[in-house]
Amino acid sequence: MSDLLETIDESVALLTFNRPDRLNAFSPEIIQGLKEALPRLGADGGVGCIVLTGAGRGFCAGGDVKAMADRSAVSFEQRVAIVSEGGEISHLIRNTPKPVIAMVNGVAVGAGLGIAACCDMRIAGHSARFSARFVKVGLSGDWGATWTLPRLIGAAKARELYFTGAMIDAQEALKIGLVNRTVEDAQLLDETMAMARDIASSPRIALGYIKRNLIAAETSDFEAACALEALHLTRCAQTQDHREALLAFSEKRSPKFTGS
Repeated sequence: MSDLLETIDESVALLTFNRPDRLNAFSPEIIQGLKEALPRLGADGGVGCIVLTGAGRGFCAGGDVKAMADRSAVSFEQRVAIVSEGGEISHLIRNTPKPVIAMVNGVAVGAGLGIAACCDMRIAGHSARFSARFVKVGLSGDWGATWTLPRLIGAAKARELYFTGAMIDAQEALKIGLVNRTVEDAQLLDETMAMARDIASSPRIALGYIKRNLIAAETSDFEAACALEALHLTRCAQTQDHREALLAFSEKRSPKFTGS
């Protein structure tokens, strides 16, 4: 069976890391699967939202520590190229026009925390746990989390997680702003998919431009952010979905969006 499973239901694409016996530690097949699936789903007009999760009792344990011992024969340049793939996937997640939700079941550590942090939102089951445990194996971190975590939880807290390698539970993650909400484990799938379906039913061109605005605002000044908002809102005002929303409002009915 594949290390990365894909299903699409009611315009929501669900990508599942499928190595439950290794707590879904990343494998080359997962990495290559994500590199192929994310651009394809981002361009798929039938997909409105993407959800990432893990099979079994873990979201993702990050890099496969057992496999690290076999890397001595790999050159420095080859190793840099391999590690850079994590950053490439984080970039794909951030820049796809579709909102991406991390559905965190169980542990999300190391690179697993990194991929969750670069998603647009994170919903965690009560048993979820998080850690930037790179220091525990003598590493400094990847998948862009040294960029995303300070923006999510603040510089001081991000430093604490990195320097100590401490494990935090779902309630602490909610308290510091790492996750958007926590739910009972038994309700995690239903709650996450309900949110994803609600998002997927929204005007998709507008969703894409909203995401562009938010990402650009992280690195631009206020004047540039306002200018970009004006361009994107003008584009969205030309869509059929915007016209449908206005018509539905005047007719006192729910709009029927088509993604055009």
